[in-house]
Amino acid sequence: MVTREDILVLGLTAGVVGSLVGGLMLYAGLALVLAGNHAGWALALPAAPAGGGLGLLLARKLARKA
Repeated sequence: MVTREDILVLGLTAGVVGSLVGGLMLYAGLALVLAGNHAGWALALPAAPAGGGLGLLLARKLARKA
């Protein structure tokens, strides 16, 4: 059975990991774009979905536990 503690840990972990991954991808992509390399958009645009995708994977792992 999934407890409140598990849900809280899932939310905190997904938020922290998603923010770190998404933020680093956004930073690296925009740094490349500002340096004149337009391939940086390939990193900057999917930054938010990539961060959210990690939360989805963590939630699926918790759902399998139940």
